[in-house]
Amino acid sequence: MMESSGEIVEGTVSKILPYGAIVSLPEEQTGLVHISEISDEYVTDIAEYLHEGDLVKVLVMAEKEPGRFELSIKKANPPSEGGSKPRVARRSAPSRDFEQRLSEFMKQSNQRQSELRRSREARRGG
Repeated sequence: MMESSGEIVEGTVSKILPYGAIVSLPEEQTGLVHISEISDEYVTDIAEYLHEGDLVKVLVMAEKEPGRFELSIKKANPPSEGGSKPRVARRSAPSRDFEQRLSEFMKQSNQRQSELRRSREARRGG
């Protein structure tokens, strides 16, 4: 069980919310990283910084209720010289899967656009 606030632990992002991220911690505990505690930069889209399944290092700021904590990524990871996005360990490389899904989407989109054009031309009598 976590001792107190000020402890740095590693957890897994289990859910992304509009206002922050839920992180699963050791011993079946959870915590919320508020959007303002993700980065020193102003964060408008959490998905630019975190994804479900990411391993993150967090600072325990306070215990809201038994087993639920307020967490901070930016305080657990001081900004590096290269930028201030949090250092996150990705479990998988989504780029290949993303490229494949994007390719399929573009193919389907082009087919739909062609069908719409044909349908419009047929209605116009041309």
